[in-house]
Amino acid sequence: MTRTARLCLTMALLLVAALAAAILIGETGFSGAQYRQALFDPASGPAEVLWQVRAPRAVCALVVGAALGLAGAVMQGLLRNPLADPGVLGVSAAAALGAALAIVLGAAAVPGLVEISALLGAGLAGGALIAVSGVVRAPEALILFGVALSSFAGAATALIFNLSPSPIAQAEVMSWLLGSVQNRSWIDVAWVTPAVIVAAAFAALATPGLRMLTLGEEGAATSGLSMRRLRIFALISASVATGAAVAVAGVIGFVGLAAPHLVRAAVRGDPGRVLWPSALAGGLMLVIADLLARLTPTDQELKLGVFTALIGAPLFALIAWRAAREWRL
Repeated sequence: MTRTARLCLTMALLLVAALAAAILIGETGFSGAQYRQALFDPASGPAEVLWQVRAPRAVCALVVGAALGLAGAVMQGLLRNPLADPGVLGVSAAAALGAALAIVLGAAAVPGLVEISALLGAGLAGGALIAVSGVVRAPEALILFGVALSSFAGAATALIFNLSPSPIAQAEVMSWLLGSVQNRSWIDVAWVTPAVIVAAAFAALATPGLRMLTLGEEGAATSGLSMRRLRIFALISASVATGAAVAVAGVIGFVGLAAPHLVRAAVRGDPGRVLWPSALAGGLMLVIADLLARLTPTDQELKLGVFTALIGAPLFALIAWRAAREWRL
């Protein structure tokens, strides 16, 4: 068994354990007899709590985390920058802008329209990044464009929030921006999963190019790599994955940044092999984070995006500090 396969197996086992904990542990405690009843009587009260409330929420956190972890690994491999993630490139902010616009316009009354709007926002951001990548060659230029795109989308979202005449719409937009998988159902899981599968397919198409890119653009081009094709595959993968995640759970930061760093050393920095372990690590991170946010004794449940930001911001600073030291050397 290869190193990557062992890592994926380990992450998968940890993920199964985390899912079991997320389903079995909660504010409402059950006895052993009630757990057995939930297994054999789907109409019982414990079964309703376990399989219709906790289970879809945990699985939704898994899929969203996997999408963000995969998108972060793809972006870091494409840009050869350990600080890159969909949030830095503006895809998350554009998806949030699409969702906020749909909410303020009243589209929340129609099932699926807010999610579609978020996915369209991420798609437009991805298309803009693809267009820019065809003009500029330096990864730094693409990152700067992404930062500008993120700032513009964030400002536009704030403007929509500020001008919204409805306090209810403002509250919905704010809740979306904070990020959460609370009250998610199996319908949400069924909606987001195909989009993540599509993103994974494009990531698989980009995998050989990401490996070749470690030779540098000139060396990779000499080996027959089409940079334009690689950028298209990678940006589509990251945009679809991020758009699907934001569409279902709102804005959740730092997972796409941190997940690849947790597994990169185990695969010796290979950007092709880091993709799938990063997806599993992202899912594991978000399942555990959601469980901890749910169990934190507060009057109101902590939003998942707030919880991950509180943990992820120091991690981001640590990564930036280490990267600065390496560049200085």
